[in-house]
Amino acid sequence: MKLPRALWRCARLLGHVLHGLWVVTLRFPRMSQEQQYIRVQAWSQQLLACAGISLRVQGTPPVRGPVMLVANHISWLDIPVMHAARHCCFISKSDVQGWPLIGTLATAGGTLYIERTSRRDAMRMVRTMQEALQRNEVLGVFPEGTTGDGRAMLPFHANLLQAAVAADAPVVPVGLRFVDKATGATSFAPSYIGDETLLGSIWRTLSAPAIEAVVTYGEPETSQGRDRREWAVHLQAVVDQLRLQQG
Repeated sequence: MKLPRALWRCARLLGHVLHGLWVVTLRFPRMSQEQQYIRVQAWSQQLLACAGISLRVQGTPPVRGPVMLVANHISWLDIPVMHAARHCCFISKSDVQGWPLIGTLATAGGTLYIERTSRRDAMRMVRTMQEALQRNEVLGVFPEGTTGDGRAMLPFHANLLQAAVAADAPVVPVGLRFVDKATGATSFAPSYIGDETLLGSIWRTLSAPAIEAVVTYGEPETSQGRDRREWAVHLQAVVDQLRLQQG
């Protein structure tokens, strides 16, 4: 059953991505920003369905900004999963912008890009994020900086938290997890780490039995006088608890 299931999901997924490109090219220019965000959330929910993934949301997503969502990073699916739960503008590495199909869709979804190897660009991004928070945006970041294996989390980088400190904006910790829908056990099918290729990870996900993406929102918090490094250590511990929380 794996091959027919994967081929069917792959065909649906490709058609959905191409339809998304048509929408952002021809319809987005006539939409307001709020309408675009609503459309991105609906598109992300349908993308998960095409891939055989259901969504479970625990806790309460923020209703409005300014707020920064801070989450663990497991898979290429993390961004559409978080969009499906609650649209946010992501901070992503600059090379994503040049990826075929994905880059166009990411940009349309409100992604902000950063050149991770450039200290000057990191400072620029912090200012851009601070301005976005001051415009009451909802931002999403993965402070691990790269995907982990889903078993243990990587240390949080503190740089991007400076925007929340400077804007005096709250941060909401978010735990992400993928589980086998039949058994409830953690599913590592969507993982994307080390020497794994993106296409290999996508194919493994499409071949897997039904998966449930679990998004768990914690309580909003502010820096409360902590510097960004101290706050990053605390947030990592909170996210680590949330990602394993049972509903």
